[in-house]
Amino acid sequence: MSILLNERAPWQPNSTEGWSLVQLKRPFAIELGKMLRPEPLGADDIEVPYLKSQHVQWEGVRLEDLPTMWASPNEVDALRLDIGDLLVCEGGDVGRAALIDVSPPENCIIQNALHRVRGRGKASVAFLRYLLIHATNQEWFDVLCNRSTIAHFTVEKFGEMWAWLPPLLQQQQLAALLDRETSRLDALMAAKQEQLELIAEKRRALITRAVTQGLNADAPRRATGLPWLGEVPAHWEVVRLKYLAQGPLDYGANEAADEDNPDFPRFIRITDIDEDGNLRSDTFASLAPELAEPYLLSDGDILLARSGATVGKTFIYRASMGPACFAGYLIRMHPQLRKVLADFIYNFSLTDSYWGQIRESAIQSTIQNFSAEKYGDMVLPLPDLHEQMLITAYIEAETKKLDTLRETTEISLGLIHEQRAALIAAAVTGKLDLINS
Repeated sequence: MSILLNERAPWQPNSTEGWSLVQLKRPFAIELGKMLRPEPLGADDIEVPYLKSQHVQWEGVRLEDLPTMWASPNEVDALRLDIGDLLVCEGGDVGRAALIDVSPPENCIIQNALHRVRGRGKASVAFLRYLLIHATNQEWFDVLCNRSTIAHFTVEKFGEMWAWLPPLLQQQQLAALLDRETSRLDALMAAKQEQLELIAEKRRALITRAVTQGLNADAPRRATGLPWLGEVPAHWEVVRLKYLAQGPLDYGANEAADEDNPDFPRFIRITDIDEDGNLRSDTFASLAPELAEPYLLSDGDILLARSGATVGKTFIYRASMGPACFAGYLIRMHPQLRKVLADFIYNFSLTDSYWGQIRESAIQSTIQNFSAEKYGDMVLPLPDLHEQMLITAYIEAETKKLDTLRETTEISLGLIHEQRAALIAAAVTGKLDLINS
């Protein structure tokens, strides 16, 4: 019998005695918010603060600096928020939920991107929150809501969703235990995340110091007059990027990424480059050889992102990656190898001095766009080739140590995250022993 019942909630298999399989509309009152109304419709309408989906994150509800909308007194009475209410996202990251744990502003309501959920007397919204976390971890909302279009967790889908619930006292005990244990695990994850940020900061500082100051701390210095660069070794040059390029900096192919033929040159786009400057394996696209030919990359070519939020992002191409060309929102620089190492330029693109120039240009421009001309006019400090080799070798050796530490920390963070998910799964499927927990 329990096997047949579990077909209604395959994301929460359960055969624990005393638990009931119910549709959520029965133990919970689910209320969808109202459509945004920027103007009053009636004489009695009042302007009230409201929450939208971005105010609701798994870690809590943000109640500061809220927008306002017009609502009738009846709408305010029906949708007014209080401490203990559970808010659940209807769209976007559907099912994302958080409890209100402090008093909301007076007459605060919700927009129709959120549900307000309250228990009807024998149900705990705190326990329901963990059910929704588990459903998310099990990717149940991908099944329940059509993510191939625009996902919506409607009142109907929410209310008709099946779930196993223990008696109220057990719900409360399980929620309290999970609050305590997940808070402990969250603190561990926050510490690991802080450690990752410190590693990234140390890595960036190390590269910045090596590329702009060199390896000899006692070398004489000279001022550059540039606030984002400061002093550099006296024997170094300060050179514009365009004078280190073999030919002009050029734009990529304005073609659609319709092909995925592995025999064609890979078509590299901004979205193919991850945060570490590596090519992603899950976004492969290619371009027909006759279209790719004018844009084929050579070993050591530097690609620079020119538009949107990715401005400044860089990538260094290696011939070992196989034939490749590049897309129109990228700019190519082919370094003059008798003057500069490609790795030295790439390392410079990871420094605070490089990003200082990007930010300065962004402040001066109303459009977030960095042209080939702007990139060409960027300046960088330049030692001779021998010193570039020494600096590049030093950076490679030192960052390898930091990258190993980062990978170890990321693995540890992932294990804690898995432990958290497993704990919640055990609690909401009846496998957690409350007596010995």
